[in-house]
Amino acid sequence: MVLTLTSDFNIPQMKTSKIYIVAVLLLSLASCSKELDDVNVNPNATENAQPDYLLTGAIKNTVDAYWGTTNNMNSSLLFAQQWAKVQYTEEDRFIYSNSSFTTLWSTGYSQGINSFNKIIEQGNATGNSNYSGVALTLRSWVFLLLTDAYGDIPYSQAGNLKDFITPAYDKQKDVYFGLLDDLKAAKAQLDPAGNSISGDVIYNGNIDRWKKLANSLRLRIALRIADREPAKAKQVLDEIAAEGDAYLADNTDIAQLIYQNSPQQNPVSAVFETRDDYRISKTIVDKLFSLTDPRLSIYASKTQTATPTEYVGLPNGLTNSEASNLGFAKTSRPGAYFLAPLSPAVIFSYSELLFDRAEAAARGLTSDNPATLYRQAILASLKQYGIADAAANAYADQPALQYDAANYKKSIGEQKWLALFGQGLEAWTEVRRLDYPQLTASVNTVLNGQIPVRFIYPGTEQSLNGQSYANAVANQGPDVLTTRLWFDVK
Repeated sequence: MVLTLTSDFNIPQMKTSKIYIVAVLLLSLASCSKELDDVNVNPNATENAQPDYLLTGAIKNTVDAYWGTTNNMNSSLLFAQQWAKVQYTEEDRFIYSNSSFTTLWSTGYSQGINSFNKIIEQGNATGNSNYSGVALTLRSWVFLLLTDAYGDIPYSQAGNLKDFITPAYDKQKDVYFGLLDDLKAAKAQLDPAGNSISGDVIYNGNIDRWKKLANSLRLRIALRIADREPAKAKQVLDEIAAEGDAYLADNTDIAQLIYQNSPQQNPVSAVFETRDDYRISKTIVDKLFSLTDPRLSIYASKTQTATPTEYVGLPNGLTNSEASNLGFAKTSRPGAYFLAPLSPAVIFSYSELLFDRAEAAARGLTSDNPATLYRQAILASLKQYGIADAAANAYADQPALQYDAANYKKSIGEQKWLALFGQGLEAWTEVRRLDYPQLTASVNTVLNGQIPVRFIYPGTEQSLNGQSYANAVANQGPDVLTTRLWFDVK
């Protein structure tokens, strides 16, 4: 099967690469210290970077961190047992320090949230509410990544260094509630008949799709809080229904960044150009085999040495010597689709949206038919990867895949985990939230049989924002990988 990566934003590759480079340079310059800013003032120069360049750079830098080594390949993809490590296996055995998880935090705040705040300000100042609405939607997504990974985080005081040098940490519940308000406001600001925007390398300025994404993120967060605050979750979904706006409607609405050729290629592709540390996990390969899943040949590459099954997953949590004994050639890399330079980094898929709607219905939060939406979600995932309708329907017709109303978390959780392949942070969050699939840690791991349920705060927080950090730990629990977050209810 040959898959072609396509996009309906039609920015020529050369032009897009130049935009990426200029945008990243602008963000780097914007991070200079206040002292340098005060000294090096050019009265003839514009004070702010243009919002289109800021938008491109903020998207690119944030998505790179989301899809890249530290937060995806070396952590969440391992925790969700979608990938495994074939050498330097310390991370696959959960050996981390308080410097291991700095990238999501530092990039999320300095190059994501701060930049989106500037775009919001410029959109408000120029009367272009679409810049403000898009930036507020993306800022909400970044805050969501942060709180899903760390728990309590700076939110209400974040990105305002003039007033809050040491911002307080907000409780995770308050962050989720605040993001629901932010996304509702963002959706209201987005006007398809309003001013156009540039620099949008996700939807190419299609404001209707941004409105759909804002609503879809509201649904995602409503499910985050549903075990703790079911009445609030229902209120959110009732509001969306009353507002009459749509969610993502098909695979053309997928929120994703489609990369360009080197040096602007997909971070996974960039890593595999020079390294060979990762393999697809035995856990997911075994599941795909058991279901005769047609995505196996897309998610995994054939072994480099002939083997009876052609696709061989690597067990998670091997020691370096155990992994070495299995070898590189006899285990499967991730599939060529994911290693391609232009492979997309998916932020929100149509398949996820349908699984979310199925779960909302199963919980009684809507009147939709959960079994119908569950089947549609499976088919949407297969269609996302170019599986023919006949093969997709044959797959979904299997008795093992039929929706179980008595255990909707298992039905939805296991198939959603398969559909979220490659989206490490989201897949890991859903495993924690739904408790399916039920994963087992290797005996070689260092957490007494547990799998990490959060990221450790960056060590710099203890030295630079000590009191706020201490308050967060006092509220949430020890700053360790096994402290369960507010949303994660057993």
